[in-house]
Amino acid sequence: MMAVKAKVTKGLHVGSYLKVADNSGAKIVKIVGVIGGRGKTRRKRQVSCGVADLIKVSVRDGNPELKKQVHYAVVIRQKMPYRRLTGEHIAFEDNACVLLKDEKGNPSGTLIKGPIAKEVAERWPFVAKIASIII
Repeated sequence: MMAVKAKVTKGLHVGSYLKVADNSGAKIVKIVGVIGGRGKTRRKRQVSCGVADLIKVSVRDGNPELKKQVHYAVVIRQKMPYRRLTGEHIAFEDNACVLLKDEKGNPSGTLIKGPIAKEVAERWPFVAKIASIII
């Protein structure tokens, strides 16, 4: 996992619902934890995450075999705008993630619907391989 070349505003909190943008079988997930989310923060502050962060999610809607299970995921889009080092601000129209098989970044689906952020492609190369559009 490499560093992101942008100042990504953390726009999603624990308990937020996300769309799943791949064909793994899940449709809606809920964030239950952020991996490595206690970096520069204050004690007892609610943990948040942004684009290209590794999270733990609980599947809420979708394939019955996946429901009520906890998986790793990567956030690929967020509604809250964030700033790149070039000076441009990026915001997507929905919050979305991609389910992973393990912590190393291997996606469980074979196709991603919609665009993914450039920061995700830099940090997670296996996710970038199955993406159709990188913005």
